[in-house]
Amino acid sequence: MGAPAIRSEIRFLINGEDVALAGVKPDETLLDHLRLNRSLRGTKEGCAEGDCGACTVLVGRLGQGGLVYESVNACIRFLGSLDATHVVTIEHLRRPDGSLHPVQQAMVDLHGSQCGFCTPGFVMSLYGLWMQTATPSDAAIEKALQGNLCRCTGYEAIMRAARAIADYGKAERDPLAVERATIASRLAVLRDGRRIEIGSGRDRLVVPASLDDLADVLEAEPKAVIVAGSTDVGLWVTKHMRAIAPAIFIGGIGDLQRIEATDRAVVIGAGVSYTDAFRPLATAIPAMGELIDRIGGEQVRNMGTVGGNIANGSPIGDMPPPLIALGATLTLRKGGIRRSLPLEDYFIAYGKQDRQPGEFVESVSVPIPAADERFAVYKVTKRRDEDITAVLGAFRLSLSPDGIVRDIVIAYGGMAATPKRARRVEAALTGKPWSEATVDAALSAYDADFAPLTDMRASAAYRQTVAKNLLRRFLLETTGGAAGPITISRYEAA
Repeated sequence: MGAPAIRSEIRFLINGEDVALAGVKPDETLLDHLRLNRSLRGTKEGCAEGDCGACTVLVGRLGQGGLVYESVNACIRFLGSLDATHVVTIEHLRRPDGSLHPVQQAMVDLHGSQCGFCTPGFVMSLYGLWMQTATPSDAAIEKALQGNLCRCTGYEAIMRAARAIADYGKAERDPLAVERATIASRLAVLRDGRRIEIGSGRDRLVVPASLDDLADVLEAEPKAVIVAGSTDVGLWVTKHMRAIAPAIFIGGIGDLQRIEATDRAVVIGAGVSYTDAFRPLATAIPAMGELIDRIGGEQVRNMGTVGGNIANGSPIGDMPPPLIALGATLTLRKGGIRRSLPLEDYFIAYGKQDRQPGEFVESVSVPIPAADERFAVYKVTKRRDEDITAVLGAFRLSLSPDGIVRDIVIAYGGMAATPKRARRVEAALTGKPWSEATVDAALSAYDADFAPLTDMRASAAYRQTVAKNLLRRFLLETTGGAAGPITISRYEAA
């Protein structure tokens, strides 16, 4: 099969307007384009790293379930990732008669804004939620707003506004609902099956037409930067001023967004976002759902991908430790050749992974624990939501009928230069009774397995202590000594 036809412009929609951009730079963000080129300045820059939510917009994309709108951080979303999408900004919100949109009116009437800088981001996050669930629960509202920060209101007024939106209008009458079929048709036309190539050298940008085309492009340009969700690469640009060209944007490749679930495993394409991975993983392995809920905010989960978190190789990435503990397997591809390897073997050293030039992560297969296995994952951070991990521990345990440890796998993030198993601790536990005495005797093996670093998130001593305590917690939760964490909302506690 020959190479696809080539197009030299990115095409998408902004609000109601068709956009075609031929001079796009690989590191050009949606936020800068909106503010500097379109004078759409309701979208604000706060942190420039996907933390504060002031830059929140909605991006609609065609998927297997039709047209889906999701909140994203415009500050770290690159224009190269937007082909055949619909960008919706705060300026697009209004009733048919031109008056304030129901979300905006609720915020006004219930005093959800003070200085107003963060307000457009909150409105857009609530708009995205309202389009999915007209009468959301408090838990759903809080989840939708995890990625939005406000210094003024204390959030209670915003929560009141969020609960009241349905009183101001019907979601099914909103323009994004009424015009959904029309917008979907327009986006389908933009998906013309062509590869996009723009610029050269430090300005080179490529959007492959398909999975096979991605393999061809990477073979020809093995040193190119692969950009999936850009939740990490975005910071390379906005915080570290790194050049990322040539850049290959893979977010629109449908074959990388497939999920296959059986009674034995969940196979996740490398382009599947945390949001899309949540339901199949949480259904099969509930502890994974609890973890994903604490990865970034909603905007980050809508953009970030499971495959990107793995391929990046960060020692504090949240997904690798639990996937290692579960025995996950990677499929890597170079050209037409695929190979599989255990995920734990993929990580070689800090910044070094077992991925050859021109090779990319295609999918990860996650085994589902057997009925008699216990599995848990714990994330320790300075704040509960939207924070980077200090220590993350994952545990999978199999006991014999008489309570002897038949098999145990323990993996940590934040404890070494890579995600790493505690193999000496595992050896000290295997074949012994699963008891407090056994665990206490095995704790000294942590010093042989890990020599963590001290950094801004935690000291080495703290990390070592936490790692040991997480094993104790797992013991308590699997022997009836503790019921596990209890989450009480601030409304129940009031």
